Amino acid sequence: MECVLHGGRVMLPRRLDPAALSRALVERLSHDGPAALAVLFMAVPQGVAYAIIAGLPPAAGIYAASIPAIVASLTRSSRHVITGPTNALSLLVGAGLLAAAPAMPIWQAAATLALWVGLFQLTAGLMGVGLVVDFISSPVVLGYVTGAGVLIGIGQLPNLFALDGLPGPSLPEVLAVVRGLGATHLLTLGIGLSTVVALVGVRRWAPRVPGPAAIMFMGIAASRLLDLPSQGVAVVSDLGGIPGGLPRLVVPTLEGAAALIPLALATTVLSLVESTAVARTVAATTGERLDASREFVGQGLANLSAALSGGYPVSGSLSRTGVSRAAGADSRAAGVLSGLLLLGIPLTLGPVLDATPIACLAGLLVVTAFDLIDLPRIRQTLGTGRGDAIAFTATLLGTWSLALDQAIYLGVGISVVLFLRRARLLVAHELVPGPEGRFTEVGVTREPPPGTTCPCIRVLQLEGPLFFGCAGELEAALDELAVAPGLVVLILRLQRTQGLDATVIEVLEAAADRMALERRTLLLAGLRRHQVRTLDRSGATARLGRWTLFPARRASFAATALALSHAREICAGRHKPDCLTGGPSADPEGRIIRFLPSPDRPGA
Repeated sequence: MECVLHGGRVMLPRRLDPAALSRALVERLSHDGPAALAVLFMAVPQGVAYAIIAGLPPAAGIYAASIPAIVASLTRSSRHVITGPTNALSLLVGAGLLAAAPAMPIWQAAATLALWVGLFQLTAGLMGVGLVVDFISSPVVLGYVTGAGVLIGIGQLPNLFALDGLPGPSLPEVLAVVRGLGATHLLTLGIGLSTVVALVGVRRWAPRVPGPAAIMFMGIAASRLLDLPSQGVAVVSDLGGIPGGLPRLVVPTLEGAAALIPLALATTVLSLVESTAVARTVAATTGERLDASREFVGQGLANLSAALSGGYPVSGSLSRTGVSRAAGADSRAAGVLSGLLLLGIPLTLGPVLDATPIACLAGLLVVTAFDLIDLPRIRQTLGTGRGDAIAFTATLLGTWSLALDQAIYLGVGISVVLFLRRARLLVAHELVPGPEGRFTEVGVTREPPPGTTCPCIRVLQLEGPLFFGCAGELEAALDELAVAPGLVVLILRLQRTQGLDATVIEVLEAAADRMALERRTLLLAGLRRHQVRTLDRSGATARLGRWTLFPARRASFAATALALSHAREICAGRHKPDCLTGGPSADPEGRIIRFLPSPDRPGA
């Protein structure tokens, strides 16, 4: 009697065999155990550092990365996303709580905020409005994250130079820090700069070493051996320390809770956008199918658990998820184990972590801030089109000139305006080539439609605008056909589409990469001139491969004909003889290929 591993779950036989169960658990731990340890080594320094950004006791970051990670791993649709505090979300929480609830104890305000966020996300998931995140464009999120990176870097200057006060992004406040450099504590500055140099060096020359954890414990060792606190170096215990034991039950207060609702809505939006983006990024490489509403429910339950365990609002962490995947995680057990291991940190290492120099954590946050500024994506977004450039720039400037929750609302407002300007549904149909060289339009199904002579080549026709509001529909249509049995080449006919923005380009690139992993090919046919220019400016042409692009020609189906000819060549190389003679002719002038509309459609 054997246990079978299926989809990351242990499928037990009807009669329980303890030996088989033991073998299955050992096999699962061999994959997910090392991944959980890798997450632990990153989550400890990140949790403490992000709590500092949020203005909370250091233990709040550990708590937010433990129980919420367990709850989210067990309830959300993605098996791989690791939930916990993030840098951009921590900045929003810290700045927002100071403005929205100055009289409330900070830890209590954070718990109440997490309660609101969890309730909002849970409600959205249960109501089935998970697709709402598709209406917040990538340039808006990029603008906020880039602005947050600058703010985080500037915000750590006092901790690096051991100066009082938290500067903002404005020039006068930065100059105030410059004028106070004469009072710099040189030992503190040396620790912070050494941390930055060491982290960069580890990334370049020893990428497999968990740099943040290694450097953090080196700082702790130096603090203990050299008695750095007696020399004026601030340590974690100066901020409240990490109490021993498990997280205590926290009951969020309702007094003054209404004042946190605007901040909670902005936090809800950012948390869901971050978490969904991480889940989609991972799904693009694993082929996992996501349920947006279940993602919302899982994230909401994670935030509710953070509210009750002394944490603060959480989201999906791209860095910890990436580390987990790189270490071999392939099931929910990695997230659960990492959360359980983090629960043991206050029990065993609380007093040890109290000796961490604040400057060491500030150096870690400075490197994190630079990571948030994604120059290649910024260049791509600015080169995609005027609307994307305006959305990115306006949100970026909003993070520096407005309250951070207002910057979120500004970005959402820009996304809604852009959507309303171009709001139309994206319609997808499959084109089935017939023996007389004519196409018939049918619905999109994974199985080849009746009458298909070549199952290794499928043609998907799109109609409507290609912008961020339609990204979910496009992704669903591509997912349906990209995994079709026997498929070798998928031709995407874009002759009847308008526009092309950064979000849609990311969907196309992710689909092409996912298909390439399965030795399948995505071809784009009927591209209009402005779409070709957009692909060239954004650099997507080079990433997709110019040979996969077939610009529109004067004859209506000429580009599709050329794409079909190329698809047949690919299939010939895969020894698919049925696709060499069947179907319509690949006449480059489009004289033979014709279009036959479906019976329920009035025209072509």
